[in-house]
Amino acid sequence: MELRIGFGVDRHPFKEGRKLILAGVEVESSFGLDGHSDADVVCHALIDALLGATCLGDIGQHFPEETTPVGSSSIKMLEKISRLIEKLGWKIVNVDTTVICGKIKLSNLREKMVQSLAAALNVNEDQVSVKFKSGNNLGFEAKDGISCYAICLLSR
Repeated sequence: MELRIGFGVDRHPFKEGRKLILAGVEVESSFGLDGHSDADVVCHALIDALLGATCLGDIGQHFPEETTPVGSSSIKMLEKISRLIEKLGWKIVNVDTTVICGKIKLSNLREKMVQSLAAALNVNEDQVSVKFKSGNNLGFEAKDGISCYAICLLSR
């Protein structure tokens, strides 16, 4: 059996008037994240983790801004990458994410986010971890945006 680990990270600044989408879940807020797509940092970090583990490049290679429509759904992008690695014989053992945001408390959405990611990845909910950190009022995540770190373990 072959095992591989992948790591991904993403961060986006806040922007007024946009929907805030994290792990495919809409978060009640007057501001969202700035970006070409829906700017879902959780999905973006997971996409890069999966692509890194399989040595298939990064999110920009698979979804370039030139050909990806503005506002595209990142959870749908994650589904596409999940199906791609499945076709190559990879199975997701587990994924683990850490969302860093000091401006909004997100822990009440953990279950919805886990369900959303598990569905997109075609895995059981006990294979998906979503954790939250405030950043302790330090750095970018204190008030300017949200970051996410993701790791995955794959087997084939």
